[in-house]
Amino acid sequence: MKITALTLYRVKPRWIFLKIDTDEGLVGWGEPILESRPETSVAAVKEMEPFLIGKDPSRIEHIFQTMYRGTFYRGGPILMSAISGIEQALWDIRGKALGLPVYEILGGAVRDKIKAYAWIGGDHPTNVEEDAKGRLEQGFRNVKMNATNACERIGDYSEIDDAVERLAAVREIVGKDVGIGLDFHGRVHKSMAKTLVKELEPYRPMFYEEPLLPEHLDFLPELSRHTSIPLATGERLYGRWGYKELITQGLIDLIQPDLSHVGGIWEARKVAAMAEAYDMGVAPHCPLGPLALASSMQLDACTPNFVIQEMSLKMQYNIGGDLADYVKNKDVFAINDGYLNLPTLPGLGIEIDEDAVIEADKEGITWSPRNWRHADGSVAEA
Repeated sequence: MKITALTLYRVKPRWIFLKIDTDEGLVGWGEPILESRPETSVAAVKEMEPFLIGKDPSRIEHIFQTMYRGTFYRGGPILMSAISGIEQALWDIRGKALGLPVYEILGGAVRDKIKAYAWIGGDHPTNVEEDAKGRLEQGFRNVKMNATNACERIGDYSEIDDAVERLAAVREIVGKDVGIGLDFHGRVHKSMAKTLVKELEPYRPMFYEEPLLPEHLDFLPELSRHTSIPLATGERLYGRWGYKELITQGLIDLIQPDLSHVGGIWEARKVAAMAEAYDMGVAPHCPLGPLALASSMQLDACTPNFVIQEMSLKMQYNIGGDLADYVKNKDVFAINDGYLNLPTLPGLGIEIDEDAVIEADKEGITWSPRNWRHADGSVAEA
């Protein structure tokens, strides 16, 4: 079998889909997208296309190694996101060729269902109470919300008070048995983070996500001394080498690889195995589309230290499109009492509605960076 063509589609609300064709009629789909850089992601895939044409798609590790190591410069968000989407599509082809879901090829399922959570509250986390009620009605038993708006490096206590009040309100609505993840989104500098983690702790959040920017992970041991809540991070780390220090130095409780950024399914499985050796859990980051989620679900099924899966169903960013809009077997993303069922179709486990994708591509997408500012006009973390 040989790869014959790569086709890229720009799909609302903000996704890039990649289709890889083969000379035997099998096709694979992946999602090579970096948030706010869709056209750069497309260009990176196109640069790899001449190498891929004519290659045997079953040689996934060899192709990954060539894409990653074959040039002098490697890694980073753009290149790894492009590699991730290509790798996902190759696994989709491999699974279809063998008639098996990807997780069956990677050792088989270690669980019967996949715990999942959905978002409440967006970039400006207001109306979280109503969002929380809605998620419970949809069948979710775990949710996640942004902890803050843009934060000053050392702000006034109103920012902390606002964050605590929001979490308290959600906890009152969902009760004590629903998990609430809190995403700091790298917006909180270490001076503020030390206070915030202590003030939020009485409401028993499930985890604190990205409590610090990736540039400041060396401060995580100090931050952990201020709270007993699990700390999570990893969406902005790329490849197993990007995770090496985080894992081997025991800086975190929960790693969050994004399968459209980290290097794909097999690379994420390698990262998860590293984390397992250090008693760390895995909660794949996935605010993206159906192919990124389907890839994550394959990892979740076969990974012993998996904890919980993020999904973007009716997420605040999904304007003009949603998870099931481009999928024929829509029930694959159905939530039942807080869980997703294991996918059963071969490959990634979803059947893409190519006609809907082609139609959406006619309109394309736009993605503008937030470029937030503080009151004094200085740039804020987004």
